[in-house]
Amino acid sequence: MFAKVVAVSLLALASGQLLAAECKVDVDSTDQMSFTTKEITIDKSCKTFTVNLTHAGSLPKNVMGHNWVLSKADDMAGIAADGMAAGIDKNYLKDGDTRIIAHTKIIGAGEKDSVTFDVSKLSASESYMFFCSFPGHNSLMKGAVVLK
Repeated sequence: MFAKVVAVSLLALASGQLLAAECKVDVDSTDQMSFTTKEITIDKSCKTFTVNLTHAGSLPKNVMGHNWVLSKADDMAGIAADGMAAGIDKNYLKDGDTRIIAHTKIIGAGEKDSVTFDVSKLSASESYMFFCSFPGHNSLMKGAVVLK
């Protein structure tokens, strides 16, 4: 049984999927416009969920900054478009945008930030995405959030 659990865990990690049994996940971002995570699975038993974002690159946030933003999949493009006008001082996110479920601030090389959100804001029947709202990054820097 132990070997089966280890094999499933290794397979999940190899596919870029992280199983979030502890109601938190660590996500790293790079100068190559990528997240180390492609999918985050949140257990319905979690009351809150925390995302710890780090930036392993060497470039400053005004050049290659990254944040982590959670929204419904259908809202991602609109949030990113509206965020461009908001600018870096507002983390490329429009003030008061109710489509945003949770987000970190924009970080640069060696920096980190985290966000904790209420899992009750999510529904298993809805499709969610996480992405970076720095202009142009969301085409590569995105992934799915699944509630199970």
